[in-house]
Amino acid sequence: MSGRTGRVVLVGAGPGDPDLITLRGAAALRSADAVVHDALVSAGLLALAPPEAQRINVGKRGHDEPTLAQEETNALLVRLAQEGKTVVRLKGGDPFVFGRGGEEASALARAGIPFEVVPGVSAAIGVPALAGIPVTDRRHAASFTVVTGHKDPLEPAASMRWGELARGADTLVILMGLKNLEAIAERLVASGRTGRTPSAAIEWGTTPAQRVVEAPLAELAARVAQAGLKAPVTIVIGDVVRLRGELARAERLPLAGLRVLVTRSETQAGGLVTELRRAGAEPLIVPMIQLAPLSATPELAAAIAGLSDYDVLLFTSANAVRCFVAAASAGKGLGALRARVVCVGPATARTAQELGLAVHLVPTRRFDAEGLLEALRLSFPLAGQRILLPRAAAARDLLPEGLRRAGATVDVVAVYRTEAAKVDTAALCAGLVRGEIDALTFTSPSTVRHFMACLDEAARKAVRRCVVAALGPVTAAALRDAGLAPDVVAERAQAGALAQALGEAVRLRAARAAEGGER
Repeated sequence: MSGRTGRVVLVGAGPGDPDLITLRGAAALRSADAVVHDALVSAGLLALAPPEAQRINVGKRGHDEPTLAQEETNALLVRLAQEGKTVVRLKGGDPFVFGRGGEEASALARAGIPFEVVPGVSAAIGVPALAGIPVTDRRHAASFTVVTGHKDPLEPAASMRWGELARGADTLVILMGLKNLEAIAERLVASGRTGRTPSAAIEWGTTPAQRVVEAPLAELAARVAQAGLKAPVTIVIGDVVRLRGELARAERLPLAGLRVLVTRSETQAGGLVTELRRAGAEPLIVPMIQLAPLSATPELAAAIAGLSDYDVLLFTSANAVRCFVAAASAGKGLGALRARVVCVGPATARTAQELGLAVHLVPTRRFDAEGLLEALRLSFPLAGQRILLPRAAAARDLLPEGLRRAGATVDVVAVYRTEAAKVDTAALCAGLVRGEIDALTFTSPSTVRHFMACLDEAARKAVRRCVVAALGPVTAAALRDAGLAPDVVAERAQAGALAQALGEAVRLRAARAAEGGER
């Protein structure tokens, strides 16, 4: 890459929730050769970058933890760009709001490095907003001021004009002020701000780990210490805090604060992760399986060559659709396809349509082999039909056997297999034993088998404390066979249904605990 000069994109990562990055910022990450990021940036955002992209953590937690010196960060950006790389400098919040983005941009300009700035949602407004606190409101505040609180206001060298701040803007937002909160509050009160001013401290704002402490200004530091809040914390001082009781939504979400293990393969986890975040959970993605396409088998080649001979093309998963279409496109193609395309459920049908297939039938009641059989029998006579069933190498025989009993000829071809993914079993077991995982989700028998194989004796005991959710009765049966009874089973094979079922299980468990009857 050294033959040309690269470029640097200074991207605001937003206030914490990875979904709050801008579209332009996400696009920059997807095309990055290197990502130089702050320590607090979400792993979900780093995952947007290509797998082969460099990921370099330069710290910047906003308190006393190891951090690369700013001059070293500037030099790193210049060096990477001079190597011809497209570099994303991913910074929490907005690059130019207490992010030292201006210094980095100046260093790039002096070195002749092309750069772009992509603004982000600042924690100063995003964190209060998702905690139910607008920084302005016609009823309470016409102005707000954002300041950094990392310097002790009682030190002679402190340059902040606390007297003006105390009597100036209606709302005061303080970033990086946890360490000096007590001194800041004392200085504000001494400078004219009433100690009764409604105030709030928001830990890990906009994320499922968010916690909020409310108190009058004079009591806030003591309440925060009592609650044990840790950085990052955003502090809001002003009458707008009164609105939180009416406007706060995150705490009312069904899975608020719940840490949920997602065992699905990385290629399929996106929908479930999105639904869990919408419900307030913190998804912990630890794939138990990975998919390996089987594109060169004689059986698959023969099926593709004879595609025009089939009456029905039957898909039981989105993975099967992707792998079959990829194999067909590499060979003869889908031009000879005359068969009716039938899909097990809406997600599989959506994938088929995205890949250019016209879907003729999707069950409306059950999205599994049983539901598919029922839908096919009700839709058209199966006797004499030639059916092609591309699927995983190891799958239940219920569907092809049921079709054959109905008089159809069924050719089953494996288009992929599931393999055990590489898992840091020590970290997984330690997290379970320490109680860092509240709920488990399983979407197939293979995720169950590989998960149980990862556990040591202590983790097997600890897992009993977790809420366990299964996608469909087949996965639920695999859990029972493994000695881990599911708390809830989502009958519809959809990510939204699993998240909803998990919320119901959490509600029921909480109700039992309140009654003193939790198992």
